[in-house]
Amino acid sequence: MTRALLALEDGTVFWGTPYGARGETFGEVVFNTNLTGYQEVLTDPSYKGQIVAMTYPLIGNYGITEEDLESARPQVEGYIVKEGSRVASNWRAQLGLEAWLQHHGIIGIQGVDTRALTRHIRTQGAMRGAISTVTLEPNRLVAKVRASPGLIGRDLVCAVTCETSYTWTAGEWRWPDGYRHIAAEPDERFRVVAYDFGMKRNILRKLVNLGCDVTVVPARTSAAEVLAHDPDGIFLSNGPGDPEGVPYAIEAVRHLIGVKPIFGICLGHQILGLAFGAKTYKLKFGHRGGNQPVMHLPTHKVEITAQNHGFAVDADSLPAELEVTHLNLNDRTVEGLRHRELPIFSVQYHPEASPGPHDSWYLFERFRDGLREHAAQRRAVRQAPGLLAHP
Repeated sequence: MTRALLALEDGTVFWGTPYGARGETFGEVVFNTNLTGYQEVLTDPSYKGQIVAMTYPLIGNYGITEEDLESARPQVEGYIVKEGSRVASNWRAQLGLEAWLQHHGIIGIQGVDTRALTRHIRTQGAMRGAISTVTLEPNRLVAKVRASPGLIGRDLVCAVTCETSYTWTAGEWRWPDGYRHIAAEPDERFRVVAYDFGMKRNILRKLVNLGCDVTVVPARTSAAEVLAHDPDGIFLSNGPGDPEGVPYAIEAVRHLIGVKPIFGICLGHQILGLAFGAKTYKLKFGHRGGNQPVMHLPTHKVEITAQNHGFAVDADSLPAELEVTHLNLNDRTVEGLRHRELPIFSVQYHPEASPGPHDSWYLFERFRDGLREHAAQRRAVRQAPGLLAHP
């Protein structure tokens, strides 16, 4: 049987067998603790530049359903599993996981002791690595890993953002209709411009469900171009890599502060913090999975959240106008921010989580409330005697 080799930059190696395409791939090796949702993980653009190890021991048992993907193709650099299921048991499945990985050229490895690998990353931190079915000499592959680029300072957003603007109209999946277009009353529709830093589709579905007409724009879109759409609000999406690697996005958001309601998720949250003058830093091994406990500080309620990030906003660097709204209960890192006066807020985790958990869906409703208030203010200004302009 053909062998495959996983090598880390500190010299640690794991042997296994190929799973997916054959060849050689490099990236930062991280782990995800999800029990389900592997196809959403694989297609999340936030994983660009990373090789993902799944801690759950059996992966692929319900196959792949194209409708449920978070982007058009897998985004990971490589995939590590303990055991890949040979049977896809799901009435909606269109393809087996390994065949799908092969079709898209994603190199993986199975038969790895993923518990040992996870414990190693938790102790030593996320690090560069490689999966190879070509270079099977450990020392040689480790040398290649050490010569590969890391994530610090790299702009990975440019590799996953859309090339041109587009509109999104599909809502969430509902039995028995599947994904459908969900309309709202005319006076309850809101125009939202969403920055695509590596957008997950379920974010767009949630916005449509709220009655939003969504225009998605590339990451390098200027503030002036965004405002030319005359939106009721602005959304800042998730995305991969170091937030300091996208200074153009930080600058654009800086010019949008105080002009429109803003809601940011994950990388969008970090970019918003940087736009206000805060700092970010790299976590030791990051937060990735669907079982992360977060406290909503105003109410002290605990939410179980889905997360995927390797950087965080530095609480000590926050300006006075921002306050922390959510806190990670595992390591006390910042999970949410809001402006003390303006309709601007963000979270580090993923309230749109699909397949779940759903504890944080209320954040989209909060954004809608801000859009409604802003739209009402605009109507009032338009109707005021002698006033021709609107904010």
